[in-house]
Amino acid sequence: MTDISGKIVYRIRNARLQLLGMYSNFWMMMELSVKKVECGKGLRFWGTACMVRYPGSVIRIGNRCNFRSDAYSNLIGVNRKCIIATHHEKAQIIIGANCGFSGTVIGAKEKITLGDNVLCGANTLITDFDWHGIQPDKRRNSLGDSKEVIIGTNVFIGQGSVILKGVTIGNNSVIGANSVITRDIPANVIAGGNPCKVIKEL
Repeated sequence: MTDISGKIVYRIRNARLQLLGMYSNFWMMMELSVKKVECGKGLRFWGTACMVRYPGSVIRIGNRCNFRSDAYSNLIGVNRKCIIATHHEKAQIIIGANCGFSGTVIGAKEKITLGDNVLCGANTLITDFDWHGIQPDKRRNSLGDSKEVIIGTNVFIGQGSVILKGVTIGNNSVIGANSVITRDIPANVIAGGNPCKVIKEL
């Protein structure tokens, strides 16, 4: 038996995503040009992302990266817009080619580097600083300590994971959903948990 209604609904959803993508791409590319975000070719947006470049800092995005900020553009569920932001004049966010983001937040005070083909599952967070000072008298007016974050090529970061300052993740590794990564993860492994640790080699 042919599922006619299912096919119609599915096609309507795909048509909506195509129209949303066209609209989002148009506005985002104009916005990024004004904000002087360095963009490669073939970027795609579903919903408008939030990109904030601190004066003097660098945000560089490689070719063919995808950003899903619309709540239903990824059926695992996107709880927020993609937010890519630098927080200091010397900060750098460098994103390689063919990377994918769904409701991902990347915040840099120092430097965050992502290699090519990095996939960030829904609602992930990558940050290289504490956002607030630890001492009580510094919590409101200090960004806290920072340390560079490096994510290698072909890394897959599972839904809801948090990558904190000073972390390096090696090439090809997979981070399980809802992990909290506070220390380096080597290449070619599956890792997960809170705190995140190696589970097995690929």
